[in-house]
Amino acid sequence: MWQARHVQQRLRDLHPGCEVEILGMTTEGDRILDRALNEIGGKGLFTKELEVALLDGRADLAVHSLKDVPMELPEGFALAAVLRREDPRDAFVSPRYASLEELPEGAVLGTSSLRRAAQIRRRHPRLQVRPLRGNLDTRLAKLDRGEYDAIVLAAAGLERLGLVERIRGLLAPSVCLPAAGQGALGIEVRSGRPELLRWLAPLSDHETWLHVSAERAVSRVLGGSCRVPLAAYCESGPDGALHLRACVASVDGAHLLEAQARLQSPDAQGATRLGEQVAQDLLGQGAQAYLQAQ
Repeated sequence: MWQARHVQQRLRDLHPGCEVEILGMTTEGDRILDRALNEIGGKGLFTKELEVALLDGRADLAVHSLKDVPMELPEGFALAAVLRREDPRDAFVSPRYASLEELPEGAVLGTSSLRRAAQIRRRHPRLQVRPLRGNLDTRLAKLDRGEYDAIVLAAAGLERLGLVERIRGLLAPSVCLPAAGQGALGIEVRSGRPELLRWLAPLSDHETWLHVSAERAVSRVLGGSCRVPLAAYCESGPDGALHLRACVASVDGAHLLEAQARLQSPDAQGATRLGEQVAQDLLGQGAQAYLQAQ
């Protein structure tokens, strides 16, 4: 809802006098909280009902956390805008400990992400990494009740909801590589609505779109979903070149493959090709074995 209100206000500022109404919806991914996403159908559970609302005309656009948007949109839908990315890193949250390194052996760490779990297990095998579902308030309440010693959440979500004081530390990409699209908002519309594309175009951030295009290309080639411990993160260097890193891991974190590449003069097509190149590098290292095992 914060994301929807944020886009609502941005559109009102851009187009004075235009009324933007919010159609609040609860998706299946929001309702089923007792099982991990990889057990109940994946990220599409957060977008399906919204796409139905677009299709039947109840809504003109849908606002998503881009990391929750499937890499292949259903026929008849398009990604119209990607807003400027906020902090893409993962945040360490704990009332007692300041970092992963401070957690004692056997400490219980909660996360909803196979990606985070695999990377943390690889670096800190002494920890018990357990599933954690629910909205931010629910997850933080479970932490505060002592069900977990620490939890790991997306930093952007905490910052958006004014909960930055709960962050004890941010995990560098070298420690926990972010998910494709993490920290960015995407706006989805029905195809064949050129007036909406023109209306939404000023919201898009070109650099963020290049970054997430490269990241999502990695996931698309590898069939990435929440069933696969897959990470992809792209950033721009001082010279404007794109630097893309990606990894695929086994669920237990015992095995992890990494690949990276640079693109000196990026454009949209080049960013996509960069992601495809890195994905092919991972496949060449044997990533298919880990993808099939999930």
